[in-house]
Order: sequence, then structure tokens, then C-alpha cells
Amino acid sequence: MSNCVFCKIINNEIPSKKVYEDDSILAILDISQVTPGHTLIIPKKHVPNIYEYTPEFAAEIFSRLPAVAKAVGSFDPSVKGLNILINNGELASQTVFHSHIHLLPRYTEDDDFGLKWADNSSQYDEEKLKTIQQSIKDNVEG
Repeated sequence: MSNCVFCKIINNEIPSKKVYEDDSILAILDISQVTPGHTLIIPKKHVPNIYEYTPEFAAEIFSRLPAVAKAVGSFDPSVKGLNILINNGELASQTVFHSHIHLLPRYTEDDDFGLKWADNSSQYDEEKLKTIQQSIKDNVEG
């Protein structure tokens, strides 16, 4: 896509800090560096989000994840953990609509990244959970 910043990076029209590249993916340092070492894995094929992945494409892209994740998780001895995140859609904080995977090294509980996990279990009885479960099951392809 001509206006896609990641396609431009893949095509070397925009400079980047590459950490890994093969025929399927490009891994670069994220310009924002939420935490030091924040890396993006970008499929070379323009796909807007995870909803557009085929099983074969997913296998191709995700098979590269462990090697890059291990490198990001071990480049600095002070890395204590690693968040792996994919934002799909504007509401989920996707800002570049070319699928990509964030690898966020974690150093302390007070670094510049956080997730909030609310416990809403009291709002769901068995019947409501079964309804949600069945609806998701009915929509799984394959």
C-alpha cells in the first residue's frame, strides 16, 4: 500500500533500526521505545490486522516470533520479562493498520508500560458464560 508507513519501511523508503529480516518479516526497533528494546515484528505482506490472517500466513509469521522474542528478552541483563502484544482495530489502540506484533521488554513494575486486568467475574453467571462460549464456538472457522 502506497500510504502505509510499514510498507514504506519494508521497501526501504523510510529508514529503520532493523534487528532481523527474512523473506516473511522485518523486525525493527519501535520509534517510540515505550521501554528500551521495544521491537516490532512486521509481516512483509500488507495485512491490516489479525482478522485477515489465514492459518498458513499465521504459521509463517508466528514461527519467527520465538527467535526474535528470545533476542529481545536477552539483549540486556536487566530485562525481567516480555510483553507480546497485537492491537487489532482503533479501539484496541492500533494506529498503523498494517498488522504488527509488539515485543516490550519489561524491567520493573514502574516502567512505562502497563496493563489493567479487571476482575468482572461477579457480572457473569453460568448461563451468561455458556451463551458467550457457544457464540464464540459457533464462529470459529476450521
